[in-house]
Amino acid sequence: MANDNRKVLAGIDGSAISAAVTDYAAWMAGRVGAPLKLLHNLEHREPVMVSDLSGNIGLGSREHLLVELSEMEAKRSKILLEQGKLLLENARSRAQSMGIEEPLLCQRHGSLTETLVELEDEIRVLALGIRGEDHANQPGRLGNQLETVLRSLHRPILVVNRDFEQPQRIMLAYDGSKAACRALELLTSSPLFKGMTCHLVYVGDDADKSKEILQRGAQSLEVSELQVIQANLHGIPDQELLAYQQQHGIQLQVMGSFGHSRLREMLLGSFTLKMLGQARVPLLLLR
Repeated sequence: MANDNRKVLAGIDGSAISAAVTDYAAWMAGRVGAPLKLLHNLEHREPVMVSDLSGNIGLGSREHLLVELSEMEAKRSKILLEQGKLLLENARSRAQSMGIEEPLLCQRHGSLTETLVELEDEIRVLALGIRGEDHANQPGRLGNQLETVLRSLHRPILVVNRDFEQPQRIMLAYDGSKAACRALELLTSSPLFKGMTCHLVYVGDDADKSKEILQRGAQSLEVSELQVIQANLHGIPDQELLAYQQQHGIQLQVMGSFGHSRLREMLLGSFTLKMLGQARVPLLLLR
């Protein structure tokens, strides 16, 4: 998040969480002095086609149905396009109410992941809802494309899972890995976190190793304007971190994502996905 011309990008759809995504993105843009861009992406869906009805109805009737279906699909696309424009306008008004003077609006077609990869060079940080419109009423479920997006982009990604609350207390799940060190560097360099209290948390049973890792992280944070609290937890990492969040009123978690190979994650499960599924606060993920 160094000073540059890249933008805070918010991906919005018709889900209820989109309002919070807009709020968090506007807050981040204001804190770091970056432009805010609001993106509505229209997924391409295959039109409903008439199956092979030979022997059931005549050729002329089948062709007539295909024409009607094509016209219906065109109308549907037009309606979705207009709906997207209204969503963007509402999001712009919401962002302006939070002090963003002129949010940029963008509407794209196609795969969300492909769209974001195309826009990656202009992204400073991306804000997305934890699930989209299709799964809005399924708590605990992640959006269909969320993992693919997280694995495809090499930008900070804020995954929003609750209504906006301006963070004052953040937690860095720190284990000394490369991804965790990048998160640590972000905390020391970005004005986003200025003046906050940072809980630097390590989960492990080796006391000497835990002390060494936490001290190393705390020393790196000495140049920041953060109040640092160190904590060594013992037990199952995702469960311990979730409990710590709740006990200490953490409002935002920062962590590295997907630090292990795909094979190991297939065998043991992904820690990142476990945290996304259980966390009660937004997660800012870095690769």
